[in-house]
Amino acid sequence: MNRNPVIPFVLIMIFGIALMFGLSFKGLGDQKQLAASKGGSTEQPKTQTASANPEDIYKGTCIGCHGDQYQGVVGPSLKGVGKKYTKEQIMTFITKGKGGKMPPGLVPQEQAAAMAAWVANIK
Repeated sequence: MNRNPVIPFVLIMIFGIALMFGLSFKGLGDQKQLAASKGGSTEQPKTQTASANPEDIYKGTCIGCHGDQYQGVVGPSLKGVGKKYTKEQIMTFITKGKGGKMPPGLVPQEQAAAMAAWVANIK
């Protein structure tokens, strides 16, 4: 009745490693099959569709720094920004960034004017 208590753990470890490799190779095969059945390549398209709505742009790119209520989290609050800066200045901040803290190019150039007007009206 003196069995080695380590043997079950070693067997489970070996089984787990073999299962991990087996499922990995199975996944590689399935990836090629899925790509062929969709009629496309395995690469995802790298282009984004530009949203025409400034609020959608805000939710997609700005909400992380400026907050869901425009209160400011990492970036400053956007409430009352239209009183401090002109729409042209806001548009410059949106397109070129501001002071090294706000990165440039988060909003497409063709949407920058609409975005600046929308930000200026946040109360």
